[in-house]
This record gives sequence, structure tokens and C-alpha cells, in this order.
Amino acid sequence: MNHRALASTAALAAVVAVLLLAQAPLVGQVPSPTTKAPTAGKVWTPPRLPDGKPDLQGIWNNATLTPLERPKGLGTKEFYTDQEFAELARRVRQGDVGDEADLGAAAEQTLRYDLSLYGFDITKARFASNKRTSLIVGPDGVVPPMLPEAVKRNADGAAKNKGHEFDSHENRPLQERCILMGQERLPIIPGVNDNNLLQIAQGPGWVALLHEINHHTRVIPTDGRPHISQNIRQWQGDSVGRWEGNTLVIDTTNFTGLTANFRGSGEKLHLVERLTRVSDETVVYQFTVEDPTTWAKPWTAEIPMTKTEGPVYEWACHEGNTMISSILRGARVAEKEAAQKTAK
Repeated sequence: MNHRALASTAALAAVVAVLLLAQAPLVGQVPSPTTKAPTAGKVWTPPRLPDGKPDLQGIWNNATLTPLERPKGLGTKEFYTDQEFAELARRVRQGDVGDEADLGAAAEQTLRYDLSLYGFDITKARFASNKRTSLIVGPDGVVPPMLPEAVKRNADGAAKNKGHEFDSHENRPLQERCILMGQERLPIIPGVNDNNLLQIAQGPGWVALLHEINHHTRVIPTDGRPHISQNIRQWQGDSVGRWEGNTLVIDTTNFTGLTANFRGSGEKLHLVERLTRVSDETVVYQFTVEDPTTWAKPWTAEIPMTKTEGPVYEWACHEGNTMISSILRGARVAEKEAAQKTAK
């Protein structure tokens, strides 16, 4: 079995692991970083490293069925009641997760793979405790409408590439080219079934985040250094970190407005990520994005990550990857056939 197959199998196992190993009851609530953790006689204190910083180290899984945006019909309802959540849990145990009216599109995607092929039964799984109706927090629960100037900017970009989609590898998506995969992009948006592992390692003055997908590592300085010069733009931006109490805050700027934008954003995108360990088994990941050239206001999402067992297998995208060569070769063949037909 090659590395890619191993990674896929491990990722599917990890999804079930996060559902089975959730430390709270199904109707429990994972607290947000701005909320005190439930007290049971004694307030939970995060473990600390020799330098005194909170210990976030470990392998964490952010698999979730909660959709990014709140399903239509729920209005400003931010949380399910205990009874509603219990009913949704019952439905999932029975394999009934296809109703987008409440569980959303993410729930429907849960069944895109037959997990029984890997020895797993999704109907017997538990979900990490989170009663949110959407990952986006607040009464709106959806991404703000895109500004007219952003709509035009993205439309102009698409029009420029129209008819040239197969000219070169540079016209193809970054994911197809194994440069940036979906769950590797910033901010971290969880998938439903696979590639949801994030390994965190720490040292004095830095934190490293290893993404399972594409085996990409972010090394984030926490020594107080400033951002790099604004004239340097990068696909994943420039990240610097700092500690605010028990929370790791990662500030990222210097994104490029070219092909790696986030939901149509431009180079003015500003991302603030917060990671807070709220129990032995849970880290809450929260991010806020703002871009005055794309949305009228910032918006925030919150995702619980559950501790899981390793290791994180190598995700070797280029191993046996013939997508680009096959696509471009096919385009050249089609062009040649069209030219021959025209010449007749």
C-alpha cells in the first residue's frame, strides 16, 4: 500500500476515532475560548511546558458534521437544544444524515464513502460535543455577502482565464497541482471524512502545525518578531504568533490576491486564529477573517478539535499523480484533432 493509500485509511480511521473518543456526553457543550469551562468541583487547568506556556502538543482531529454556514430555515438559532441535539445524534446512529434542512450539506457528504470498506460503521459513531448549528458564530451564521467590487474582481479573473483553462499547468487549480489542498489552506476548514489531522509541536519562541493533508508544516514564531515586508506576498500569507493567557493567537497577513484566495478574498485578507486547550482531550480552534475589499464586516468561526492517536502518515500528493500531465496531454490531442478537422 502506498503512502497515499495509508494516509487515506488512517484519515478515515481518525474520523471515527474523533467520534468515538469525544470526552463529553453527546449533549455536552464544548466551551468557546471566551467562555469558562464547566466546573465539576475544580476548575480545569491546562498543562504547561517548561517555558510556562500552555501545552497544545499532540495530534488533533477537527472532523465535524456541523456545516460552515447555518442551514436555511434556522434563522438566528445558534445552538440546538439538548433535545434537538439528542434527536440529531439518534438519526446519525441510524444512518439518516442526508437532510440538509438541519444537518446541512456536510452531513450529506458523510456518506460519500462507504466506511464499511474500512471496517467502520458510521451509525455507531459518536460526535465531538458541539451543539452549534453552524461553525460560523453569531446570529447570522453565514458568510457576509460579498461586496460588489469583490464580485467584479472575481468575475474578471474568471473571464481572463476562460478559454485558457488548459493552456498550461499555471492555468490549473493549486490543489490539482499539489501545491495547496483544500484543508491545508488558511483558515483551516474541516472536512467531513478525511485529512483532518493536525499535529502541534512547541518550543521556546515557536509553534509548528503539521497538517495531515499534503504533509504541510507551518512554523510560527512567537518571539515577538514583526510581519515581513508588505511587498512580499505568499500563498499562505505570513504568520506570527503570540500568547494571550492560555490562548495561542496567530496573526496572518501578506496573502496574495492571485490564485490562492479564501472564498474570493483579495490580498487585504487579514486572518486571526486562536487555539485554546479547554480540556485534556479538546482544543478549540477559532478564526476571524476580515477583508475590507471583500466583505463589509469580519466574521468568525469556531471548531472543536479532539485529541487522537497517531501517527500522522505521509500524504504524498505527487506520488503517482498524473492529473496535470493527462489533462494537458488530452487538451493538446483535442486541439490537434480540431485543427485537422478544420483543415479538411
